[in-house]
Order: sequence, then C-alpha cells, then structure tokens
Amino acid sequence: MTKNHVAIALLAASLLTFSDGFAQKGKKIYTFPIGIQAYTYRHSFPKDIVATLDTIQSLGITEMEGGTPKGITTAEFKKLLKERNISIPGTGAGYEQLVKDPMEVVKNAKELGAQYVMCAWIPHQKGNFTLENAKKAVEDFNRVGKVLQENGLTFCYHNHGFEFQPYEDGTLFDYMVKNTDPKYVSFEMDILWATHGGADPVKLLNKYGSRWKLMHLKDLKKGVKGDLTGGTPQENDVILGTGQIDMPMVLKTAKKVGIKHYFIEDESNIWADQVPKSIAYLKNLTE
Repeated sequence: MTKNHVAIALLAASLLTFSDGFAQKGKKIYTFPIGIQAYTYRHSFPKDIVATLDTIQSLGITEMEGGTPKGITTAEFKKLLKERNISIPGTGAGYEQLVKDPMEVVKNAKELGAQYVMCAWIPHQKGNFTLENAKKAVEDFNRVGKVLQENGLTFCYHNHGFEFQPYEDGTLFDYMVKNTDPKYVSFEMDILWATHGGADPVKLLNKYGSRWKLMHLKDLKKGVKGDLTGGTPQENDVILGTGQIDMPMVLKTAKKVGIKHYFIEDESNIWADQVPKSIAYLKNLTE
C-alpha cells in the first residue's frame, strides 16, 4: 500500500468516526410503535367508529389500548382494525368487573387479541386512599392476576396519583408493589398521574424496573401543583414535551427497564390539535 493509499485510508477512517459520532448525537430516543389510548377519542368513537379509526390510522398509529366501542361487535371492530394495521396489545377492565368475573375479562381480552389487561382505578373515598384500600387491592390483584396469568395474560395496575399517599418510609404505592406477587401483578405507569401525585417517574422506573410493562404518555402543564386526588382539570393535559415532565429522561429510562408498549393519552378537549403535535414530538426527539 502506497503512502497515498495509507493517507486516504486514515482520512476515510477518521471521517467514518466523525460521522458515527454525529449520528450518535442525532440518535432517536423513541423507537417503538406509536400507540394511543382509546379514551383519547372518547368523544369521537360514539359519533363515527370508522372515521375515528381512519383518523388514528392517518396519524401513523399502529397500536391501541382499549376495548370494543359501543354499537359494534368485537369481530367487526377487529376487522376494521386489521384493515388499518392497528393492533390492541392491551385492554382495560374496571376493578369491580375484574373482582366479580375475571374469566369474563379473560374472554374479552382474548377476543381483542390483547396480551395485557390494565385496571386504572381502585374504589376509595375521594381524596382519602387508605392502607385498608391498598390491602384490599393487593389481595384482589394477586387473586385476579393469577387467573389472568394462568390464561396467558398479564395484569397491570395503572397508577392514578392517589396511591402516593405517604406510608412508613415510602408510599402506599410502594406498599402495593412490595405486597403483590410479581408473577401475577405488573404495572402500567401513567407519567402525568405519577407526577401529579408527587412522585418522580424516572425514580419510580428505576426503583421497580421490570415490574413496569406499559406506559401512558401525557404531560402535565407547567406550574400546576399536584395533589393526591387523582384528578386535575382537562386543560392541564398538554402536548408532550411542553409540560413539566422530563420526557427524554422518562423515555430513555422506560426503554432501559424494558417497556415496549407506549400509549399517548390526551384527556384534553383539544386532542385533535394536540395528538398530532405529541406524535411529531416523539418522532423528532433525539439525543
């Protein structure tokens, strides 16, 4: 090899190293399918199921968390979803429904092709989630989660903010995680409600690692002070990346602990404007 060839080879190698470094700086943070929580379109589905699904498809959404809307059979709904390349990795079930008839929940989930079943609320006196409420939930979740696990499904409890009531050296949420069986009970993090309840989503992700299986992506308006009610005005649900949550760090940590399904949930009344912007934020987010 001549000196010129050596020089050219060294130059090429240095350029490759430079370009690799540049590419790393522009590395996309969010690398999973775009998902949506069906509750986002709660005002749209009752008016026109097909048009709503067309809108969801047009946004590039390929995963949805939810159930069959009223006015259509599950078989018909699944056909519409398949035609639009939309799958349902997870569905939801009410606490009372789960406790009363877990096998009915199993049947509904399997009809939808879901792998996960989430519960987003524990009955309690408003603003007063107690240790007794948490103990009852632990007992019910372990029992129901076992039934679901034995039928090939994963049960996830979705935090709603009120669970971060202080208890001993932590919170009642900590109590619930520690006392539920990891074989039967997993969790879905709602990052807005975790933040609103006074928790740090990144610290929670790191603390409980693989217990987290799913995530609701939403952002809490800057300046809003949370509480333990599990409720906040709809206008406090803002476009991803414009609120008070450190979205890049949340997404990087969620990926690290193994979460693979993420659902944008926009509870505002201007979801039609906000959801496309939240999707654009996710797609363009780099490090």
